[in-house]
Amino acid sequence: MSLDILDSRRTAAPDLLRFGVPLALALVLVVFSLLAPGFLTLSNIVGVLVNNVALAAIVSIAMTLTVASGGTDLSVGTAVDLGSLAFVSAIIAGQPVWIAALIGVLAGIGTGLFNALLIAGLSITPFLATLGTLFIGHSLQQLTTDGGNPVYVPTGSIPPALAFIGHGAVLGVPLALWLVAVLAIGAWLLLAKSRFGREVLAVGTEPQVALYSGLPVRAVLAFIYIASAAIASIAGILISANVNAYVPYSGNAYLLNSIGAAFIGTSLSRTRRANIPGALLGVLLLGFVSNGLLLIGWNFYWQQVGSGLLIFLALLLAFTGRRDAA
Repeated sequence: MSLDILDSRRTAAPDLLRFGVPLALALVLVVFSLLAPGFLTLSNIVGVLVNNVALAAIVSIAMTLTVASGGTDLSVGTAVDLGSLAFVSAIIAGQPVWIAALIGVLAGIGTGLFNALLIAGLSITPFLATLGTLFIGHSLQQLTTDGGNPVYVPTGSIPPALAFIGHGAVLGVPLALWLVAVLAIGAWLLLAKSRFGREVLAVGTEPQVALYSGLPVRAVLAFIYIASAAIASIAGILISANVNAYVPYSGNAYLLNSIGAAFIGTSLSRTRRANIPGALLGVLLLGFVSNGLLLIGWNFYWQQVGSGLLIFLALLLAFTGRRDAA
């Protein structure tokens, strides 16, 4: 059975729901611009994109790959943290920044390889496999940092390249946003424009049919979980470059929002498939909601409640649309 036949098994979701996230984002911008006069200022928008959106977008791109393959990666935060720890440790050991960055990505790849072994090699479900990796990653961080203490780059030996990664700009655009653009375009081309991307979506939609059709299901899953962890580790490198330190468990802060953004993004697809543009819209929506609630005086805990309700509503609409399309 060809990939075209696999695609034809999906029916189109109601078009109206596809505009739900863009309309919600527009509504959020209008409402908070009225409630908080400084909300739509250039400085605030740039601050949201750099501080709230960039890192969350990178982790959400990683998560979207796994969701597209029919799973999820609860260990993306672990890949963020291990990438951060390896990066900082290499800099403290005297390695050049670019070598340290490569070591950080390799730490992420190692996390992905472990997931691939469990999922593609041992056929453990992605939820349980990545949950186990999350716990193991926590233990590794505790064992290597005296119980989970921060690791700081000595103030007097901060390389200029490290400062550039954390706070530099190219053509006036912060480096973090350039990285988001490159990773998003690459992931979009992979999922939407390549044969491999169609294989990923086929595995995520009808895994048994994909297997009987002769698709390399195990290889596809292995690549996706390795790629997801590698991408997530880049966020860890950026976090370390921002604060000149490894901060224990900081990656877990992005886990729930990345899951929410990936599934919110499915509403942008006619067939309710995970996709990169939709995930980025989801990140923007969550980022601007959090910032708007902060500006009108809501404390952190109520911001979390607001974001949680938003994710719940978006997922409710997405799965309602999927059921109606079935």
